[in-house]
Amino acid sequence: MWDFIISTTVWTLALYGLFEIAKTIIYICSYTKLQSDGIYVIVAVKNQENRIEGFLRSILFKIIYGKEDYIKNVIVADLDSQDETKEILNEMKKDYDILKITNWKECKEIIENVKEN
Repeated sequence: MWDFIISTTVWTLALYGLFEIAKTIIYICSYTKLQSDGIYVIVAVKNQENRIEGFLRSILFKIIYGKEDYIKNVIVADLDSQDETKEILNEMKKDYDILKITNWKECKEIIENVKEN
């Protein structure tokens, strides 16, 4: 009797795991083909040296480890170059490859140069 219960439980968990793997593969294949250019997230900051690291880490955690859409780049435009925000952002850039730090002029150029499909 116990063998039957254990065997049924193991087979149920194995089938559930197989179902989840198949669902994840289908999700990845369907969304990477549709969004080959990716989605850009642009964050403009000014005088946020006290809060910027926590804010960006929470966003990047949701993007990288969550089931968010494929994000190509997170662009942070620093509007004020006289505070320590840029130094904090440069330290964070070492940890995250998708993070790009620019100033407002470069950010405007990126927005203007986006190709319309």
